[in-house]
Amino acid sequence: MIPDRPYRLLLNRRHGTPGVVVLPDGGFRRAKAEITAWDGYAVTPLLALEDVAKAARVAAVHWKDEGPRFGLGSFKALGGAYAVLRLLVTELARRGVANAASSADLAAGTHREATQAITVTCATDGNHGRSVAWGAQRFGCRCVIFVHETVSQGRRDAIAKYGAEIRVVPGTYDDAVRAAAHTAERENWFVVSDTSYEGYTEVPRDVMQGYRVMADEAAEQLEGKAPTHVFIQGGVGGVAAAVAIQMRARFGAGPRVIVAEPEKAACLLASAEAGEAVSVPGELDTLMAGLACGEPSLLAWQELERGTYAFTAVPDASAVDCMRLLARRKPPVVAGESAVAGLAALLLAAADPMSRGLLGLDGQSRVLLFGTEGATDPDLYESLTKPDD
Repeated sequence: MIPDRPYRLLLNRRHGTPGVVVLPDGGFRRAKAEITAWDGYAVTPLLALEDVAKAARVAAVHWKDEGPRFGLGSFKALGGAYAVLRLLVTELARRGVANAASSADLAAGTHREATQAITVTCATDGNHGRSVAWGAQRFGCRCVIFVHETVSQGRRDAIAKYGAEIRVVPGTYDDAVRAAAHTAERENWFVVSDTSYEGYTEVPRDVMQGYRVMADEAAEQLEGKAPTHVFIQGGVGGVAAAVAIQMRARFGAGPRVIVAEPEKAACLLASAEAGEAVSVPGELDTLMAGLACGEPSLLAWQELERGTYAFTAVPDASAVDCMRLLARRKPPVVAGESAVAGLAALLLAAADPMSRGLLGLDGQSRVLLFGTEGATDPDLYESLTKPDD
């Protein structure tokens, strides 16, 4: 179905070992109640990809399509905006402005004079920054977003559309993370990051609780038929950890979670190899821009080091193969380059007898994939999916 290309597969030797509770269920219930009450909330589609299942020689493949999410084009809308809200509510209470401001209050501008004096910031490859900017606009605070120099102009413009100031940083995503943190400390701004590190975990925890809504929706849409395998994109690990936690909450230990990363930015696979969280060097110049991350999130790694069954690293060429595969289906599925790493990992593994055996893929397997973004950079999407001359 896609060309056979070299890729990496690593079984997690620590899978199933006990660990800390990264995302308490009470926090998820609060996030779900809030997000599902927002104007514009709708459950995103779960699509059955029968042709992919046939090619992979498994019983079923389902694709959770996050392209329509809140009109922002990706699952990130669930995390960044929710974390902005939580931060503003907490800060208004600390300042004595409002003890329990609601999202409706903030959206209506009830405390606008106070919220406009608050600045939120983050680093982004595109989608998280768009969510934070959208949340800042929705709830009435100032927003400054840091991007590294290879983030496309289309993605920068999509963030700026929500009123955010864009600052460009030389280097990689991780350089932008550091620039955002240093500037926030100097200016007394608030970082709303989807990656966590020592001393900074509460806001990323809120981000990840928001991501769980996507996985919870998928569990409901499967109508009690638990997946045997869940392939999910890596990056810093936040969404992968949120998905792993929610799959376990809904289905127990049955589903095998397989993390998929670009081979040029496989920090989670490298961490599994090392037995501890490590960063990967280099320019991280993968086409899968939303996954171009060299350092795992602390919170995410605390979950993934024990909750992940296997780690994979796939080539950029396979991402393009999968984008074209989905675009040429009838009806087509629109998926951006950072949405298809999991699909690429499934198809590459399914075509290899040893990988099938290691992962336990067979004719009874039910696979869940998360299409984490649509065409968030339309020009790039068009160029990658157009027919060959």
